[in-house]
Order: sequence, then C-alpha cells, then structure tokens
Amino acid sequence: MTHATIRRAGHAEIPRLFAIRLAVTENPLIDPTRVTAADCAWFVDHSDIWVWDEDGAVRGFSAADPRDGSIWALFVEPGQDGRGIGRALLDAALGTLRAHGHRTATLTTGAGTRAEGFYRKAGWTEIRRERAEIIFSLPLSVTPAAGGPAGR
Repeated sequence: MTHATIRRAGHAEIPRLFAIRLAVTENPLIDPTRVTAADCAWFVDHSDIWVWDEDGAVRGFSAADPRDGSIWALFVEPGQDGRGIGRALLDAALGTLRAHGHRTATLTTGAGTRAEGFYRKAGWTEIRRERAEIIFSLPLSVTPAAGGPAGR
C-alpha cells in the first residue's frame, strides 16, 4: 500500500527538485541559470517548498513567494500526472500565501499547455498574455477546485 504525504522540503532535497523541474516537457526551463540552488535554498529558509512524498520518493513540489503573492513553482514528475498531486501541492502553496496575508495569488504558465487548462479548471482567471505566457490570478478567498488528496 502506497503512503503519500505533503511536507516541507529540506536543503538535501534540492537536487531532486531540480531533477523534476528539468524532466518536465511542458513549461521547460529554457535557461537553467535563471533558477539556481540558491533560489531554492531561499524558499526552504524563508517560505515553504512543499513536496509530495510517496513512500520516501519525492514525486512533485510547489512553492509560493510570500514577497509578491505568486506561485513560484508547481511541478510533478513526468508519469505521475492525473493522480491529484498537482492539485494538492497547489493547495499547499496557496495556504502559504494565505498565511502571509495575501488576498490574491498570481502565476505565469505557458499558453496552450496542459498547465493552462489545469489552472483554468481550478478557477484561475487570465490577467494578460506576454509573448507565449499567460499570467493568471486567483482570489485567495476561493478554495481551489476539489480533486486531490489533502495529505498534509
């Protein structure tokens, strides 16, 4: 029987987070120097990086930036999609923003991606498009659409 939980990431897991981030095929990190281990360490130390831990294996992660109210990251290991992991991790990241007093969350994702559909289905509203990206917002009084385990 599989046991899954959502918990905070530690510094030792940063290489695994990068492995997941670099493995995704949609919204790829075109310039890997734009996101560094130091960036991840900042979130571990000053905010929350949430991980989906399944029997000791990290299958996805999310992070919210308390400085500006944005979702900084939400990535699920390829092959693990459709299991509610992304929804549960998004909820955890939104909880971080609520705890820091934000009333609205924002995020950016690629246009025409599965992620775009995921956010629209979860109630996010398109604010504007910049090149091939969409900027979304969500009032934090709105509870994300149900559908995933709450494992925290």
